[in-house]
Amino acid sequence: MSRLNSHDDFTPLKEIVVGSAANYLSHERDVSFELFHHENLSGFRSDWAYPRLSRAAAGHRESWAIKERYAEELHEDVEALAAALAELGAVVHRPLPLPPDAALIAGLGWEAAPTPALNIRDNTLILGDEIIETPPAIRSRYLETRLLAPVFTGYWEKGARWTTMPRPTLTDNSFDLSYARDTATTLGGPTEVVEDPQPSPYDVGVEMMLDGAQVLRLGRDLVVNVAQGNHALGAEWLQRHLGDRYRVHRVWRMADNHIDSMVLALKPGVFLARHSGIRDLMPEPLRSWRYIVPPEPDAGAFPVYDDYEDLVLTSPYIDLNVLSVDENTVLVNEDCTGLIKTLDAAGFTTVPVRHRHRRLFGGGFHCFTLDTVRGGAREDYLS
Repeated sequence: MSRLNSHDDFTPLKEIVVGSAANYLSHERDVSFELFHHENLSGFRSDWAYPRLSRAAAGHRESWAIKERYAEELHEDVEALAAALAELGAVVHRPLPLPPDAALIAGLGWEAAPTPALNIRDNTLILGDEIIETPPAIRSRYLETRLLAPVFTGYWEKGARWTTMPRPTLTDNSFDLSYARDTATTLGGPTEVVEDPQPSPYDVGVEMMLDGAQVLRLGRDLVVNVAQGNHALGAEWLQRHLGDRYRVHRVWRMADNHIDSMVLALKPGVFLARHSGIRDLMPEPLRSWRYIVPPEPDAGAFPVYDDYEDLVLTSPYIDLNVLSVDENTVLVNEDCTGLIKTLDAAGFTTVPVRHRHRRLFGGGFHCFTLDTVRGGAREDYLS
């Protein structure tokens, strides 16, 4: 294990953490889960997920089972991803696996079954030699970074700084609902519980929530997606904490939360973008970069799921969630042939890797990984 050093997503990759899919058995459908995924959840009646007689119960939740075959295939694909990165020369670290009999975790007024440390980009932000654990927005993920504690401890022992942003209480009233109410796209709009948050003796008002995947790292510059008040508080904390070491650029509602399936930097001067309009949403100094826009996703490249039994958590654009090994080499889902052809034509070397059920588990290769050592420094790419 080397000293922590990661300032971007494209300089030569030396060490990386690959998440674990072990014992991913269910989704916890509570207000935090529904709100986070509300743009992609469809076909489910909120009054079924949240029976009216149960709504008054503090922290009410429904455990939604994941089919065993999908969970097994996810595990196979994540292990293959880890092997592919090792073959490319990266040192691969892994989190602790979630035990199959893991106890419920509990907060003030709620409880949830924990989630394995799979989408590890979300709850941690690496900035140079600092580990920043970010404030989670989903209750079932509240203790997820504890599964990464052995890895983080190793880097801390090598000299890394290790910081935890303020942890939210996550009562119903902790959430700013403005984005969900302004962009109601699910069947019947936001869920019943989101429309009628229940009071709690632990309410403190709108709280800080910000995922690491809402931050685009470009050396000295950080582009932070802010969609509502929870994110605004998190971006303000980052600005105060980082001081003049970094420039924090806020972009408004580029996405509901994460932006790494909207825009990723492939190398200095080049972005991979979902659509050409992304340019206009970016900070002015970055609008002169090249924006590579792949063809629209091919519906035939995705497994067909049951409209009633299977929860689809991401849009078909999830395959833009690629992972760069260096400025020329990019890991891409092998089923996303249009993207592969686009990147090949742009002069990149693509490494096809299998990831079948990306829409069911909320992440791609960038989500599943946390690069901890890259060859770059805190460069000023905007000057």
